[in-house]
Amino acid sequence: MRVITGKAKGVVLKTPEGLQTRPTSDRVKEALFSILQFDIPGTRVLDLFGGTGQLGIEAISRGANAAVFVDASDKACKLIQENLRRCKMEQQGSVVRCDYMEYLSKCRDRFDIVLLDPPYAEVFLENSLKKLSEIDILKSGGIIVAERPVEKELSLTLPGFQRSKDYKYGKTLITLYRKDQD
Repeated sequence: MRVITGKAKGVVLKTPEGLQTRPTSDRVKEALFSILQFDIPGTRVLDLFGGTGQLGIEAISRGANAAVFVDASDKACKLIQENLRRCKMEQQGSVVRCDYMEYLSKCRDRFDIVLLDPPYAEVFLENSLKKLSEIDILKSGGIIVAERPVEKELSLTLPGFQRSKDYKYGKTLITLYRKDQD
């Protein structure tokens, strides 16, 4: 797993041992950031299920000003910090060890992009989308990126958001929700 392009292009990111974390494949990551390429520069990003930190790190590498990485696992948080160091991005990334719903419930920050790549077998995606539609942490015109397996239906419409088509890459689907302009 590596940073695909930008200022940290080619840096190899550390990955966890075992199968607890399922990192996004380079193919899916490249496609996702091709979709977002003009929306990233100058943004503040929330990587809600941080894992390895690769999605938020890719965003910073491509011009995001800052990223907040949230993960409930102490091991994942340490891994994200290590990957931020490898990419020389410690000043642009902050890591929060916290359950995603607890973080969203207490969050008072504002973001331009929210990246959601939760464990596939859980209902974390549906829960986080619902919560994000109820709170005001996304700026006007901001984007929520939802990654999921093709077999997982996502019929959720969010009040105040426009849903994109589903982008399919192998066994992965990506859906974008753009917050309505104020």
